Amino acid sequence: MIEFLENITPSTTMALVIHAMIPLGLILVYALFAIWMERKVAAHVQDRLGPMRVGWHGWAQTIADMLKLLQKEDIIPTDASRFLFRFAPFLIFVASYAAFAVIPFSSGYIGSSINIGVFYLLAITSLLTLSVIMAAWASNNKWSLLGGMRSAAQMVSYEVPTIMSVLSVIVVAGSLNLMTVTEMQSGNEILGFLPNWLIFQNPFLLVAFVIFFVSILAESHRVPFDLPESESELVAGYQTEYSGMRWGIFMLAEYADMLLLSLLGVVLFFGGWNSPFGTFMDGPVWGFFWFMLKGMLLVFVMMWIRWTLPRYRVDQLMRICWNILIPASFVNFVLIALWEMIF
Repeated sequence: MIEFLENITPSTTMALVIHAMIPLGLILVYALFAIWMERKVAAHVQDRLGPMRVGWHGWAQTIADMLKLLQKEDIIPTDASRFLFRFAPFLIFVASYAAFAVIPFSSGYIGSSINIGVFYLLAITSLLTLSVIMAAWASNNKWSLLGGMRSAAQMVSYEVPTIMSVLSVIVVAGSLNLMTVTEMQSGNEILGFLPNWLIFQNPFLLVAFVIFFVSILAESHRVPFDLPESESELVAGYQTEYSGMRWGIFMLAEYADMLLLSLLGVVLFFGGWNSPFGTFMDGPVWGFFWFMLKGMLLVFVMMWIRWTLPRYRVDQLMRICWNILIPASFVNFVLIALWEMIF
């Protein structure tokens, strides 16, 4: 580590900064598009038009909202813990942003191809729970605190089936490096027409993906598992006292978390940046295109579900996790291990 720091030059520092800014630029552009897309998805599900006046089909509405948030007064409650109140939004975004370092966007770009990439990602995203509790407690608001406690219980509980689903893939792939997991899904087709993705290689991995997807809905606070916010009963949950860009950072982190978990699902189950047509339309540029397209399809399904299903009660949410998903994930993990041993 000391030798690495001694060898850093100004040009190396600039290259590292630019390298680190690429995911940040991607997140910001994605968030602007995703917020607009969610409004349009909600509108069409409900048989209406959604934003139409600011730009073509309202594409600039999100930009207008961002400019409005920048101009809003930054209000901090009188009895709030000021340092923690200010620090919580930055911590929640840093936790989401730092996890993108191990996501292989294409064969030509990955922030850090470390051998414990999966372990790092799961560890760094656990800071999300800490930041939500910090924001809730620092607000000195009973509604916020109740929403934060709900969030802690929900996120900690649903991490268990999420991790078991991820471990199911690791058992098959034999590596914690996400780049290695992606590379092993390239090449030959299954049955002559199915791409060589892990979800098609083992029948129990389909069950693992269903458990994974339901769990990441809860991890990212999406309907029908948005109990930490549940505005109809908790005003706005843990972020009730936040306004202006501090509230905007919470919103940005939520959308960044949606993209992160969707891209993780793409890497683990749907071949990552590999083309669905084998070697046709393959390469670093096409790989980035396929990777983001698959990820955005999962994000679209999350939005579709939000405007289709009602919210669960908090007792139903916890029962689904502990009585259904966790036992199913453990049993499925054992079956996947047996399948790999036998076949």
